[in-house]
Amino acid sequence: MAELVVEGDELVLHLSRGEKLESVHGDLRAPRSAVRSVEVLEDAHEPADHGFKVGERLPGYSEVASVRTRDERLFAVVHHDTPRGVRVDFEGAAFDAWIVGSADPEGLKRRIEQP
Repeated sequence: MAELVVEGDELVLHLSRGEKLESVHGDLRAPRSAVRSVEVLEDAHEPADHGFKVGERLPGYSEVASVRTRDERLFAVVHHDTPRGVRVDFEGAAFDAWIVGSADPEGLKRRIEQP
């Protein structure tokens, strides 16, 4: 299962081997200075419901994919056992936002926002 962690000055999304295969992508990294906001999502599946997807998607069950909409480029990793999650918005990073399922999205948000 994916793990979103703070490593020094970077935010790192570590993907499992299966998630790397499903999403056709490796681990993601972004500078913490690029984080613009962190939002807790009650339904982390919903943002991946729109746009063109490259990766695995079973609606409402599992999304591990790059998602391109008319306005933004997202990376989503949400599973059936973690339907809640966080949305991390970036400025100047490879993706406009990451959507990450989490058993404790409030705790994850606090860890990301800590100075």
